[in-house]
Amino acid sequence: MVESEGQGTKAPLFKFILTGGPCGGKTTAIARLSSFLRERGFEVIACAEVYTILASNGMSLDFYSTEGMDTVIQNSVLDVQLSLEDSIEKVLKARGKPAVLLCDRGPMDGKAYLSDEKWNNMLEKRGVTEADLRDTRYNACFHLVTAADGAEAFYTLDNNQARSETPEQAIDLDRRTRKSWLGHAHMYVLDNSSDFESKLQRLVNIVSKLVGLPTNLSKRSAKYLLRQRPNTTSFSVDFHIFEVEKVYLVVQNNDDDGAYSFIRKRTTNGEKKGSIHQLTDVIRRDGQEFETKRIISAREYNASYRSRDLSRHIVRQERISFLYKLQSFTIHVYQTPSRGTCILHAQVESTDDETPVVELPDFLDIERRLKQDDESTYGSCALSVIHK
Repeated sequence: MVESEGQGTKAPLFKFILTGGPCGGKTTAIARLSSFLRERGFEVIACAEVYTILASNGMSLDFYSTEGMDTVIQNSVLDVQLSLEDSIEKVLKARGKPAVLLCDRGPMDGKAYLSDEKWNNMLEKRGVTEADLRDTRYNACFHLVTAADGAEAFYTLDNNQARSETPEQAIDLDRRTRKSWLGHAHMYVLDNSSDFESKLQRLVNIVSKLVGLPTNLSKRSAKYLLRQRPNTTSFSVDFHIFEVEKVYLVVQNNDDDGAYSFIRKRTTNGEKKGSIHQLTDVIRRDGQEFETKRIISAREYNASYRSRDLSRHIVRQERISFLYKLQSFTIHVYQTPSRGTCILHAQVESTDDETPVVELPDFLDIERRLKQDDESTYGSCALSVIHK
């Protein structure tokens, strides 16, 4: 069973984005996830891909021959996307049961189809930021890499008449889409290094972990100690920088010695700032650790802040997020406490019997890999404790 969120007055609602280039397996993945989650007590609704809705109902490629239509179409897609998602969310909330909203593509996908100038102008006229569209709406983003990149023999558009990309175009679009979502706090890239069934099973396992269902996956990240904060001018990949404030709360459940909760505010660096607020609850059951995350409002964050654990420091970090060879990395640079400590987190999924395979970036000065025993020294939960 999934735990009730907050004070137990609401059922949890998880919102996931499935994106990627053409023929990545999104349609099949949504069908698999829907069945899997419903069988385990969740209400599930899928939000259809809006561009496909328009294209399959009369909007043709000829429309693009009219000057400025690319921006008009992406604006319309975004209008329908946000309205449709919000409407479905209201329906699921009204049910009052644990629920999952699966979105076939999302608002940031439009960035892959416009120039940076057109995209930025569109957002400016709307009065929104990328953080508003990317970070504050979804619990996780799953990028399913197109079959054209790594599984060429299976690349086909026969099941989607709205698509017309060659394999080369599909790969380019896949990479631009992936770049558009870069910066989401929980972005997972599912490549074609395994067969398609294994690709789907990886997705199911990750989703299970996120919604609090039992899974054979135990490790969420591999961690490495860096000798110093890297100079981002030496990075060979795109990256985003965020400021993070993590506040541990007074434990309400005294029956579980391992339980803890914290709220987190994650703010985008740069001219167009935007913040996302999140509540995380961690419990231990049957020897496993279950972690559930919920996006909360700024008001909820401020209310929870008043229940902070005064025996702990407020953890403040600079975080640098990037993708390297289809793997997600985040560097945590501590400001308080333990100022200057730098930890590299590689997002991996593995079982207890496996050693996660991580291809480390060559532009980082890595001292060593951290082991489980190092949590008492380098884990943020341990570092937050105020020693008297």
